[in-house]
Amino acid sequence: MVLSLVASFAIGVPRAAADPVPPPEVQIAAAVLAAPEDRRAGAAVLGYDADGALVTLREGSNDLVCLADDPKAEGVSVACYHRDLEPYMARGRELRAEGVPDKLRGPTRWKEVEAGTLKMPREPRTLYVLSGTAFDAASGEIAGAYERWVLYVPFATGESTGLPTTGRVGAPWLMDAGTAGAHIMITPPRPK
Repeated sequence: MVLSLVASFAIGVPRAAADPVPPPEVQIAAAVLAAPEDRRAGAAVLGYDADGALVTLREGSNDLVCLADDPKAEGVSVACYHRDLEPYMARGRELRAEGVPDKLRGPTRWKEVEAGTLKMPREPRTLYVLSGTAFDAASGEIAGAYERWVLYVPFATGESTGLPTTGRVGAPWLMDAGTAGAHIMITPPRPK
């Protein structure tokens, strides 16, 4: 579930086609914006090397992993999540790289969690997502920023949480109820 990212990572001036991947410090600065402010300095950051491969840009000292914007995708999307979700998130990236369609990535991972071949925490874990149109490294801001939150609650149901299982903007709801990937979506209205 998660993350459509940037074709051009605006840093105040357009980048040359020969250098499409922002420097690590720019990727880190943008990625940690998705994290709560008091947790940004200690978050690990995954980002992209000059060849576009996902690499660790910064080791972390707390429980968050932040994912930098994909320089090949349109717009900007960065995310941070609890480190216990990394096996689940990494498997999703792996399935995407293998060409597994979006609608099958979740169910594939859920079966693997149920089979015990993919680790997924049973306790609630948070994912923070921040998207926008461009990142300005000089100001340290994402233009058109829009934030949403996801709280993974594996195997939760509408009955166990008291939440609706269909979405409504501005109200929490439970997506993928009853599965290993069940999560509470908190999606505020977009600014006008």
